[in-house]
Amino acid sequence: MQPQQVFRAYRPVIAAEEDLHRTLYCRQCGSLCISEMVEGDVRSICTSCHAVHYKNPQPAVAVLIVDGNRFVLGKRISKSLGHGQWCLPCGYVEFHEDYLSAAVREVKEETTLDIRVQSILSVVTNYLTPNIHSLVTVLLAEVTGGELQAADGMEEAAWFSYTGDFPEMAFEADTHIISRYFETDLPGAPVDSNFASA
Repeated sequence: MQPQQVFRAYRPVIAAEEDLHRTLYCRQCGSLCISEMVEGDVRSICTSCHAVHYKNPQPAVAVLIVDGNRFVLGKRISKSLGHGQWCLPCGYVEFHEDYLSAAVREVKEETTLDIRVQSILSVVTNYLTPNIHSLVTVLLAEVTGGELQAADGMEEAAWFSYTGDFPEMAFEADTHIISRYFETDLPGAPVDSNFASA
């Protein structure tokens, strides 16, 4: 199975007109920003200090927790993107944390499980909505403690046996990553063990 690392829920385009999600006020000086074409895209430019405000993808993590032929999925709560659908435990990396600590935290928050990250399986780009583009580091992990139960952001959490069939999934990338792992026994790239568990 070949790697796939770019997933599109819609086809992003470079805005020819003013971006509805632009920066209104400068993050450096607080002055009003205007939209101008800079480096091939519409960007917010400060009218006072002339700072250019780039809109970057959001860094996130997704974690494939395995036990033999089983893996963990959570069913997303109704107010979230992909509501009522299943996904790997996942979330955004906060400014103060490294991606491994973010993975351990997100899994604990969503499933109450304690994990040890074993490897990096992939890095994927997701174009989810016109306002949500993410760059996701996908990690492989094993359980070290806790009982699986739905928590923050999830209405259900469950172990699934890999058969090639999935429940209704929120993200195409998750289906690909799970299938690729079980069909290729992909070990992944090593991680810094100092940050791989709580």
